[in-house]
Amino acid sequence: MSSAFGRLFTVFLPSIAASIISSCMDRNQSTLTYPEVNTTRSVPVDTKPVLSCPPVLCTAVLLTTWEVVLRDKPPCNRVYRGDTNETKGNCTDERITTWGSRPDKIPALQIDPVAITHDGYYKCEMVTPNGNFYHGYHLQVLVPPEVTLVQSKDGTAVCKAAAGKPAAQISWTPERACTTVQEPWGNGTVTVQSTCHWEGHHVQNVSCSVSHLTGNKSLTIQLNQGARTLGFPVSYFLIILCVKFSFFLVILVILGFIYFQRTNDCRA
Repeated sequence: MSSAFGRLFTVFLPSIAASIISSCMDRNQSTLTYPEVNTTRSVPVDTKPVLSCPPVLCTAVLLTTWEVVLRDKPPCNRVYRGDTNETKGNCTDERITTWGSRPDKIPALQIDPVAITHDGYYKCEMVTPNGNFYHGYHLQVLVPPEVTLVQSKDGTAVCKAAAGKPAAQISWTPERACTTVQEPWGNGTVTVQSTCHWEGHHVQNVSCSVSHLTGNKSLTIQLNQGARTLGFPVSYFLIILCVKFSFFLVILVILGFIYFQRTNDCRA
């Protein structure tokens, strides 16, 4: 049903534009087509981006069309006709809205809130008596990664930037050759994990720096190498010390008993 309406609406739009332009040309006004302008825009997830149509000098905007092409979805559109003050369209995403209460004054498109699924191409076309104006947006939705830094075994530190879009970049201080792997997810986000081995390098503090379009973040961890060089947990070490101390006390008791025994024998 929706696809049939989309095809009918797509066929209907050129006829509307042609009739409006023809009526303007009958008033001895020439119609021109201006070059299409395309820009790339990056916005953080869960924000409210507003995409603007191209500025036009002619105040009589006859027809404004927003075409929306999302990833893995069929194109849809929103249309405002100035001569009848009529708005139509076949976009079903309720988060994509256009024009507000005065589409004749502010022919903008907004997404509230923007999600990863809104990655795509958005184009505004404005038909005026002086020509057609275009402005397209390649919209990229950014997702900040969740950054963690943990200490593993044998002097190893692991820094992870989870579920970021696009993939984050990880660097270390002090610098060292580390192993970095990326794990892409089906929603377009990527988890980046970097592992560094520090055992035997006499390093106490290491820092992990994560660079991302949404902002940079740095974490620092103190490596507990002293405990690891023992080869067993600290609790075991304390137990051994207690055992040795108890053994020493037993020896002292035995020696004391022997001393007092000999002293009594001499007196006898």
